[in-house]
Amino acid sequence: MQSYQRFIGAAFQMLVTILGGVYLGRYLDGYFHTHTPWFTLGFSLGSIVFAMIALIKSLPK
Repeated sequence: MQSYQRFIGAAFQMLVTILGGVYLGRYLDGYFHTHTPWFTLGFSLGSIVFAMIALIKSLPK
């Protein structure tokens, strides 16, 4: 039971991190009225990388 909770927590943390990056990118694209969603793309990819690094660091050695 304990291991399932740990994996669910990691998945939820990744989801929140990635959605936060997407939301921030969309907000900045709307604020600066960009025609191409560069902020959304950049922050989405950056948040995915950040979430993966955080997941790898949280794994037991």
